[in-house]
Amino acid sequence: MAKSTGSKSRRPKGRAAGKAAGPKVQPSGKQLVIVESPTKAKTINKYLGPDYVVMASVGHVRDLPTKKRNGEEVAGVDIENDFAPTYEIQPRQRKTVSELKRVAKTAAEVWFATDLDREGEAIAWHLAQSLGVPLGRAKRVVFNAITRGEIQHAFANPRAIDENKVNAQQARRILDRIVGYQVSPLLWKKVAAKLSAGRVQSVAVRLVVERERDIEEFDPKEFWKITSIFATDLPKTQALGKAWGKWLAQAPENKPHTIKERNAWLTKHCCLSAELIEFGSKPFLSNDRNAALKAAKVLGFELSNQKEWDEPESKGPAKHRVQYQGTVASAPDYRIRSVETRQTQTKPSAPFITSSLQQAAASQLGFTLKRTMRVAQQLYEGLDIHGAEGQTGMITYMRTDSTHLTHEAIEMAQHYIGTEWGRQYLPDKPILYKSKRTAQEAHEAIRPTDVNITPKRVRSDLTSEQYKLYRLIWERFLACQMTSAKWNATTILIETQNARPEDMGVFKATGRSLAFDGHYKAVGIPTNGDLILPKLAERQPLAPMRIDPTQHFSSPPPRYTEASLQKKLEEEGIGRPSTYAPIISTIQSRNYVEPLLRGDRRLRATDLGKVVTKKLTEAFPTVMDVAYTRQMELELDKVEEEHQDWVKMLHDFYGPFKKNLDRAYKDMEHAGQEKDPAPYKCKTCGAKTVYRFGKNGRFLSCDRYPDCKYAAPIDTKGRPVGKQYTDIVCPIDGSRMLWCTGRYGPFLGAETYPDVKFNLKLDPKKGTVKLPQPPPLLTDIRCTKCDNPLNLR
Repeated sequence: MAKSTGSKSRRPKGRAAGKAAGPKVQPSGKQLVIVESPTKAKTINKYLGPDYVVMASVGHVRDLPTKKRNGEEVAGVDIENDFAPTYEIQPRQRKTVSELKRVAKTAAEVWFATDLDREGEAIAWHLAQSLGVPLGRAKRVVFNAITRGEIQHAFANPRAIDENKVNAQQARRILDRIVGYQVSPLLWKKVAAKLSAGRVQSVAVRLVVERERDIEEFDPKEFWKITSIFATDLPKTQALGKAWGKWLAQAPENKPHTIKERNAWLTKHCCLSAELIEFGSKPFLSNDRNAALKAAKVLGFELSNQKEWDEPESKGPAKHRVQYQGTVASAPDYRIRSVETRQTQTKPSAPFITSSLQQAAASQLGFTLKRTMRVAQQLYEGLDIHGAEGQTGMITYMRTDSTHLTHEAIEMAQHYIGTEWGRQYLPDKPILYKSKRTAQEAHEAIRPTDVNITPKRVRSDLTSEQYKLYRLIWERFLACQMTSAKWNATTILIETQNARPEDMGVFKATGRSLAFDGHYKAVGIPTNGDLILPKLAERQPLAPMRIDPTQHFSSPPPRYTEASLQKKLEEEGIGRPSTYAPIISTIQSRNYVEPLLRGDRRLRATDLGKVVTKKLTEAFPTVMDVAYTRQMELELDKVEEEHQDWVKMLHDFYGPFKKNLDRAYKDMEHAGQEKDPAPYKCKTCGAKTVYRFGKNGRFLSCDRYPDCKYAAPIDTKGRPVGKQYTDIVCPIDGSRMLWCTGRYGPFLGAETYPDVKFNLKLDPKKGTVKLPQPPPLLTDIRCTKCDNPLNLR
């Protein structure tokens, strides 16, 4: 299936390699159990008796080599020989593999207890190959949670290593290696040095680039709303109107009161907000400011001030803004036409799968996808909760796309709910959730291993981030087996009295109150500030204390965040639970995608991301197609589940891919030679300017280059940026330092460069100055290992 090469022994680098296998053990005649993580090994060890020795491989021990040899087109892949891979022990794992081999030689049996997904299966297969354990003798055990019951059941029911899973993982690895190693050199030649491409990552970048294009091309539409605040206590209408206006004015201009705060004020003062839905016996849908103002005046609005201004950054109608300010005067009489109250239900959400956990952690906790998976891994592998349990696996396996729950898990949840909160919170029968078609039902949703280990109980034993994520999982698991929450939703229609048909106005107010908390007992009642309507009756008179005609514009599609991009990838069938976080982390580390602003969760495509996407889409329209990438994922699933020929799948991919690659080398124009017209004049010669692409991204250039060498950096909207002065003084000549951007990111440089070349590095995340390190101070203290003098740093 694959070639394996040895390598000379060399001292492993890093802390993990030295600790991987732990202290030397003498397991002669004992059972050797190999897992990936030392933490996982520690947790499992307490459930197995003294006849077992548990050791950790610290992840993958073998991989494809990084350097080509013997005329290979792709490092480690023999394309001419049916894509046969050549694996080698990773340098940092040589000591670990040596120790595992030593123990395996004298062990009675070797058990492979790596994770239950494709990656875990591949790790088990590589370990068996590296240790010389025949696949027929290799005992494979998998468990969804690290608990005594799960471990005992797994070891009582071992199986062989699933070679179909291994082949699916190998096929994915080889596909990604081919694309990365053959497309990246194309980018070096046609765009810039040190760029890299990825089969799935490049498609993810394309999604962000296309969303950016949609935002840039969006043409907003103008529309108007007329909102009225009604008082139920008619004699107090004028006083309430003044109090409402005074309260609104107290908020800072850049931070107005939230909807929740406004609704709280209205509820307290027995008022209600309603929106005009009908005017002149027709639905009110206005994109005409004059018509909206006319309707507002008929309904009681008296204009006192009109403010108009332009927003040059906006497009179309959104460039011209208007704000009407006024009071209520000569308003017609209003009364309630109807009051309708009905009960609605909010069903509980399904238990977490990888994607929904990542999205919830992003929106509720502010976690990145990578951080969520790191903390979830810690909870799965086990933590010392300093009770009777000791080292304990807290949650089930966190890389899953199945919402399936075992019968035992549902019974555990039902018992806790009925005992702690009452039978009224339990549905008549257990709630079963449907997974998507591609989900593996052998897996289970993410849930606590023991619901009696409550977040409150283990709060002091967990770090802040572990506690927050565990609480999120624990609450969602219980909620998914609870009754629906019930709301009393009320709709009120308010109409003008004794008005001509063409002047008739109908306002609509909605509100709701919680009748039964249901599953909110576990997850908490949402605090979105619902308007609680006062008790009202049909034909009851009301009085408007405020009428506001307001201008609005349709919004462009929102920018992706990590969570929404992950959701899009899942919807499109791109990637799998174990790949979402690495994909989105990679496209940011490669500088193809970046946060819109520092500290902002929204993502935007960089100039580099746009150029690379354009070039790759031109050269590989099929590979860069979302539908094709989705189909490739399904093909990999078929290799695992339907035992399809993975080599044939690679041949089907490589033929068209190689033709496109050869054509791109021949016909693709270099990105630096392309130019787009810019709406500015050259400041040196007055000629037209163009946008070009260089090593630091897009910039403004004279169209007469190289005859005229004028160039200027630009901002995200393509406008030339002048010198950006800071309040930091250069210590060499006293000049003010400039904010600059180079190939390694932002820095501060002397204004008098190149005469003075002093500069200061900036922290790319915080934007603060990174002060130079003081030189080390030599001491007379001797190193205990090599006897050389130590430095004080």
